[in-house]
Amino acid sequence: MNSSVNGGGNESRILRPFRPNIRQASVIIPKTGQRVRRSVTLGISPGLTASNGNGAANEHSPLLGAPKARPKPSDAPRLFMRVARRIYHNGLDFAKSRTGKGVLKCSIAYLLGSLATFVPAIAAMLGQHDGKHMVATITVYFHPARSQGSMFEAVVLASMAFAYAAFIGFTSMGISIFFRQVVDLVIIGHIIVLVVFCGGGLGFVGWIKQRLGHPLVNISCSLTSLAIITVLTKEGAVQAARFSDDKIVQVLKMIVMGVIATTAVSFLIFPVSARTDLRENLISFTDSLSEVLASTTGCFLVGSEEEMKSPQYRTAMDKYKSQLASVEKNLVEARYEHYIVGREGEFRLEAKVVDCMQRLAQNIGGLRSAATTQFLILAQPGLGIPNGPRPGMLKVTGTTGPENSTALEVIDETPEVRQGEPSTESASRDSTNSTLTPSDVFAEFIEHLGPSIKSLVYTLRSILDDLPFGPAPHYDFTIDTHYRSSLEAAVKLYNQSRQVALSKIYDTNKVDKEWSLDVEADYEEVAASCGVFSYALQDFANEMIMYLDVLDELKLEIEERPNGRTWNWLRFWRRKQDSGMSEEAGSINTIDQEADVLGSAPKRSPVPKNTRRYQLWKTFAIFRRDDTKFAIKVGAGAALYALPSFLSATRPFYQRFRGEWGLLSYMLVCSMTIGASNTTGYARFLGTCIGAVCAIVAWELSDENPFALAAFGWLMSLWTAYIIVAQGKGPMGRFIMLTYNLSALYAYSLSVKDLDDDDDEGGISPIITDITFHRTAAVLSGCVWGLIITRFIWPISARQKLKDGLSVLWLRMGLIWKRRPVECRLQGKTSNAYMDLQEELHLHKYLAKLEKFRDSAASEVSLRGPFAAASYNRMLETTGGMLDALHAMNVMILKETNLSSGEAAILRSTTSERAQLSLRITHLFQVIASSIKLEYPLNDALPSIDHTRDRLLAKVFSFRKEEKAGLISSDEDFALLYSYALVTGQLAKAMKDIASELEILFGVWDEDVLKLQ
Repeated sequence: MNSSVNGGGNESRILRPFRPNIRQASVIIPKTGQRVRRSVTLGISPGLTASNGNGAANEHSPLLGAPKARPKPSDAPRLFMRVARRIYHNGLDFAKSRTGKGVLKCSIAYLLGSLATFVPAIAAMLGQHDGKHMVATITVYFHPARSQGSMFEAVVLASMAFAYAAFIGFTSMGISIFFRQVVDLVIIGHIIVLVVFCGGGLGFVGWIKQRLGHPLVNISCSLTSLAIITVLTKEGAVQAARFSDDKIVQVLKMIVMGVIATTAVSFLIFPVSARTDLRENLISFTDSLSEVLASTTGCFLVGSEEEMKSPQYRTAMDKYKSQLASVEKNLVEARYEHYIVGREGEFRLEAKVVDCMQRLAQNIGGLRSAATTQFLILAQPGLGIPNGPRPGMLKVTGTTGPENSTALEVIDETPEVRQGEPSTESASRDSTNSTLTPSDVFAEFIEHLGPSIKSLVYTLRSILDDLPFGPAPHYDFTIDTHYRSSLEAAVKLYNQSRQVALSKIYDTNKVDKEWSLDVEADYEEVAASCGVFSYALQDFANEMIMYLDVLDELKLEIEERPNGRTWNWLRFWRRKQDSGMSEEAGSINTIDQEADVLGSAPKRSPVPKNTRRYQLWKTFAIFRRDDTKFAIKVGAGAALYALPSFLSATRPFYQRFRGEWGLLSYMLVCSMTIGASNTTGYARFLGTCIGAVCAIVAWELSDENPFALAAFGWLMSLWTAYIIVAQGKGPMGRFIMLTYNLSALYAYSLSVKDLDDDDDEGGISPIITDITFHRTAAVLSGCVWGLIITRFIWPISARQKLKDGLSVLWLRMGLIWKRRPVECRLQGKTSNAYMDLQEELHLHKYLAKLEKFRDSAASEVSLRGPFAAASYNRMLETTGGMLDALHAMNVMILKETNLSSGEAAILRSTTSERAQLSLRITHLFQVIASSIKLEYPLNDALPSIDHTRDRLLAKVFSFRKEEKAGLISSDEDFALLYSYALVTGQLAKAMKDIASELEILFGVWDEDVLKLQ
């Protein structure tokens, strides 16, 4: 940050309080393993970076900004050309981008799929039945703008969808034939087909759709629903009790044609490999991880929360989180590619690499938690930052340019403070301060711990910046042979330096003095946050060593392939429970999600457990599940809607108004909650109307010319592909193209006498308005019927599910904390006595499920008022932070199973304080859970955690003072209790924030609630 003030180019200096002069320290150079002494800095913080020519304001900028010149009339053509050139270059850049190429691939695949309607030879292969436009529709649903692994997955799911539809169709025909020809009870046969195969079959499809919740699964469910509905309600073979495989064979041919077209385009035109994407993501993720590590460490050493709230830091965190999600997605898709080419071993090692990256991300979360807690401590009222310079203030030399905002730089070496000689800043603080504040303690800790922290972060970031692969297209490994040994030496040096630094801190006379309880608590709270930060950094470094080991194994597997290519996944008869698939499930987030992951939560039994009534109640427990109720009502609604197709009096009306498309719309609209159904119904109806209008325009302008229709279809596919791929609005784009195909392509088939019902809707002179009207009416009726079923049969409100879910989640977290996590270690119980990994996974899955309810709740209409989205967003975010805190506690418990004598002594001395603190936290969890469940305001006199926590920290301070002469404990013995103190502080703040949100939502008693009736 250069300045020309006072006529020179002197560097300006920024004064930051509470940042002591960090001395030189030994640094390990990763590429050489050389140990040198130098001072390093994390650079200027992102929040304090001034303008450097990018248009941002600085001290030289006018207060009101520069006046904008009004263009002259003669400049209008020049301005128009400039805008046109900008649009041209933006369009060219988009066309060259991956998204633009994906849109082009989708349009080409659609054009190939539409040939099944326009080319007579291909149309003849599909017979005289209508529905040839399904080939084009399949290319839209299974679009080629995806990776090769995702295409393999799409092919598998499409095959499974057809197999299920064929099973339902053939079985229904067999039942109908049996009851007509054998027992002569055709009505009974129709009832069985309608209830069991139409209602039950489509209900099962709805259950699978909401159970898995995967985009490709949803598309496959739509495909199988269309096939089942066509065979059971439209073709007429089931109603006539005769066997006919014409329609099923035609559906098979159309699926094969559509899948071949979209797969060929995906593999031959701008192919995308999930394996390549995974390596790109790993490179980007390690870069983001390096940036976040340096930024978080810099913010912690500065002690300023404002820098962590800066736009630059938030941008880095958002990029880091998006890259992590992208890595998990690409790993799932890369599995199919590896298995097809016989590289199972490579995939397993890549899964281990991703697992290591996830654990590194969790350690970053621990660093951020410790830093956030430190900011809260320094921001306590009455302990503010003095104005102006003070001893211990560090003058930081600025750098120029945003690229250096978080870079680890080497600056000029400064005179080293001799060992055993107190620094001037420390002596000044001791002589000028008669009281001990958190800022003093923090400055003391950072002065001693800062050099070792910076040295280790320098080594870690140097390695992260170089890992794991080189540039495209080869992606050669960039692992240096010195990395592991250099990192081990850096960790060893860090541990030694940390022990020396902490011994200096605790050997000072501050510990021996008599302080008030608040001062002692503040001292230990700062010690806890600094200690947890240092332990989390050590864990990060140890995890990095494991990461390097896995990369070495992956490099050996790729370059030498000691086991060759294998296809063991095909040997299903030899598959064991500990096969690779089960190993992968533990390291990646697969597509399967449990609908009721907290089903094991304790529930009150309405009857005694030793009675037959109770056993019957338990037997039918499955019918009380929301997913079961959803499947039943979807099946019942489908059977009622399909009923007119089985009655001779109403079947002509059903066929004329294309009831099969209304039933398909009903299946697409039905969702678990009312809000989700409203959203899907709106998109379905709006997309249908848009598609119908576009079909009418295209048909009238083309004048039944196949080349003109193909050109219009290609333009339509370009537009809808942009909606699907670029904007991410898949349902809207698919509904538009589906209606366009149903109208324009169907009308062309009529005009060329390509159907067996040429007289329908105009015959060889199709009336496009009638065609679009019938389909729009069918779609509207299906949407309305779906909303009626969702709203009035076992209605599931997303708002209520969100409230109930948060209540259950908070109760579950309170029960987990009631187990007293530290006590498990002290009593020698297994680590799972607190919270096992499976339970933790279920909690995170349930939180993700609640986030979906939040999205759906915004679409629900209520007379009580709009949905308070902002409050619930903040509560969900806070709840996620509490889950991260519980995870941090779990990591510390699982790290070591054996207690040292010093650690056991510390835990025993704080048993009473920890028991009271656990009870307070559990009680508060129950209070906030009850408040949101009952929608009652909170009591004004809630129990406070702060004072109980201060007593715990003061007890630790007293223990340290009492045992100082005996030296029965080491610094590592305080690690578990420090983590416990840090987690309780985070939980206390989180529950205060939730209580504030509950006060906003339910802060006033409703008179209807208090009414005595």
